[in-house]
Amino acid sequence: MAIRRMKKVKNRFYNYFLGVVILLGLLFCLNVFAQNTDELKIAHVTDVHFSKELDNTPFKLRKQSGEIFDDVIAQINETPGISFVMITGDLVDRAKASELDGFLEHAKNIKYPWYFAFGNHDSMLGGSLTTDKYLEKVKKVNPDIKTEDTYYSFSPKKGFKVIVIDAVIRDRLTAHGYLPQEQIKWLDKELSSAQNQTVIICTHIPILQPIADEHHVMDNGQEVLNVISKYKNPIIVLQGHYHVSKIKQMNNIIFISTPSLVSYPNAFREIIIKNNHDKTTLDIKTKNIRLEKLRAHAKMFIVSVPLVEGEPEDQNGVYTLTKTK
Repeated sequence: MAIRRMKKVKNRFYNYFLGVVILLGLLFCLNVFAQNTDELKIAHVTDVHFSKELDNTPFKLRKQSGEIFDDVIAQINETPGISFVMITGDLVDRAKASELDGFLEHAKNIKYPWYFAFGNHDSMLGGSLTTDKYLEKVKKVNPDIKTEDTYYSFSPKKGFKVIVIDAVIRDRLTAHGYLPQEQIKWLDKELSSAQNQTVIICTHIPILQPIADEHHVMDNGQEVLNVISKYKNPIIVLQGHYHVSKIKQMNNIIFISTPSLVSYPNAFREIIIKNNHDKTTLDIKTKNIRLEKLRAHAKMFIVSVPLVEGEPEDQNGVYTLTKTK
């Protein structure tokens, strides 16, 4: 009898212990699943200005653009868990087929999905590469690009929506931008359908200027901002064009301007976005290229280093976007 009782006690203890282990395992799996579902990690690269044919300018290391891009690709590939890479314009310095082909020879080594927004250097007036030919070439190398237009949207993960806009002016040679009314209506519709999601808007020409510069402004940026401001869900805007580090927050909207790869500070960003019940948090890190001699050379030509570097909070920081009704 005593032996039977001991066996029953052992069986009960074993079953209890097994149940606890299974429960802890389920909780762990659910936690991992929740983290994977509610987290997005983006590598934001902009203004690559790739060229294998052009010499350097005082502000752009075009001759070293391929070497710099390779270093950034290596850093991205070494980083675990990247959801996708977003390149916000000026992939090439000149809208020429041979230059884009050269860029794509490097870009094909990115092991994560990558997307892009058109920049003014990608489709400038007088360039021999039309937007249709540009897209055709990119899509041959990158199967993740499926759009037929220069603006598009996609959902990388449940709870997130990415909207890529195109404010490049193509009927005159200018660094200004303008978002056509057709796109503004489309943007409004996309935002309206994503009010329960965290939205990432990607644009080469900033909607909100990171610094004052009358030569690179989006002419109807305030009109675009008015449309975005109607919505109360977290909205993240990734911008390029100005070659500076700047982060500006307006309530539930955050504008992240990232510097160029070929101009000092020669950097890109890693952005981790986490959705919670009542807020969205962003952990923003600036990553410099590892080619220190090139960075030092590029720095020599910058009139105001603090202007392009920004404040410490423009380079790295944790930001919170509150979900309001």
